[in-house]
Amino acid sequence: MDTELTTEDLEALFVNNGDLERLGAYLNRFNPIRVMKMEGMEIRHSSILSWLMDPRETHGLGDRFLKAFLSEALRGQGGSPSALDIVQADLRDVEIRREWQHIDIFVFSPLKKWAFVIENKYYSRQHKGQLSKYAEKVMAIYPGMTVRGIFLTLWDEEPHDPAYAPINYEAVAGLLSPLIAQAGQTLGAEVTTFLRHYIEIIEEETGMSQQQNDAEQLARDLYRQHKKVLDFIMDHGAGTDFNFAAEALCGENRHAGDRFSVGSNAYVYSGINHYQWSFLPETWVNALGGWETEWPGCEKWWAGLPLICRFELVEAKDMKGKLRLIAEVGPMSDQNSRNNLIETIKSVTENKEFKSIGFGVKATDTGTKYSRFFKKNSEEIDNTQDAKEISDKMTKLLTRFEPNFDAVSQALPKSGAYRIAASYRTASLENDKF
Repeated sequence: MDTELTTEDLEALFVNNGDLERLGAYLNRFNPIRVMKMEGMEIRHSSILSWLMDPRETHGLGDRFLKAFLSEALRGQGGSPSALDIVQADLRDVEIRREWQHIDIFVFSPLKKWAFVIENKYYSRQHKGQLSKYAEKVMAIYPGMTVRGIFLTLWDEEPHDPAYAPINYEAVAGLLSPLIAQAGQTLGAEVTTFLRHYIEIIEEETGMSQQQNDAEQLARDLYRQHKKVLDFIMDHGAGTDFNFAAEALCGENRHAGDRFSVGSNAYVYSGINHYQWSFLPETWVNALGGWETEWPGCEKWWAGLPLICRFELVEAKDMKGKLRLIAEVGPMSDQNSRNNLIETIKSVTENKEFKSIGFGVKATDTGTKYSRFFKKNSEEIDNTQDAKEISDKMTKLLTRFEPNFDAVSQALPKSGAYRIAASYRTASLENDKF
């Protein structure tokens, strides 16, 4: 198969390609919610919805969205108040509370003596007993109040408490569009534009967006037609916010063995992918005999040395995550030498100042190949798509662990590790003569 990339291949994709231009226009649409990276944040959806439900707020819908939402959720559920009760009611007296008693959205009508507990699950899942606990808490605080539970989810999910009425975000988008049309100019241009942006976010997430479906099909067609070029770009040109964060500290186009500085310490670059960046303090590299020193057993492990440091980004939901600074002893062929290296690093902890260094109980067991030794070595990331936040947290961790880097570098020569590597290298050179 011909895999060589030619100028003609690149021109076919990038020169006057109407399909690529249409896809670019779709991807570059302006949406302030997306710009602020809030489209996947459950708490932001709760804030927007509670704003829409409050008749006193600035949207201009009065209680129309609130009534539409509650009646749609309670449709066919029976009980009191029913969907028909809601439609006929005047709910302009309601109070809307956010995160009251840990309830996502609490709707309270003093005149009707109605209360609605709305649990919002955008990506997260319900916990056992969570829904029942909220309803019971409201009834205890407001005795004599009629309490209804509503379970709002991104996709259809049955509430653990059958007393809760289910509704999904697809229904929310379906309610908002006609309300905007009916309200007309009374909403104002800014509110209308914002709500259309919000509907767009929901429709894309729930698969309702025909525009998104068309764009996805167009992307598939482009990939089939230009697979060679696009695969090349993904292999050699892809970047992530994690990459950009690392580049902010060590610079662009780094190669293994390049030196960079953060704060008062110098480091040696090893490598990077979309979620891990490996490096070593320069003092460790020197203590281990230099970057080119060969270590039996470590030839295919990270930088080829028995020690490595790396940042690792672990993503969670709602674009949150955790950044870890990992220091690790690798798979040395000689078990005694490996254990000696570990014991030397352990000796640093005799000084109580270095409580952030410590190995697991099996670190020196026969057969153990990988042993991490930094503790309390992580920082929470509020937005894993924010390169500056990631870069700032990297700097914070490196600064915090500077004393640990220095202490380990001072201890390393005592391990005799370099002498072992040097003797291995000498033996290899002797063998090469024959």
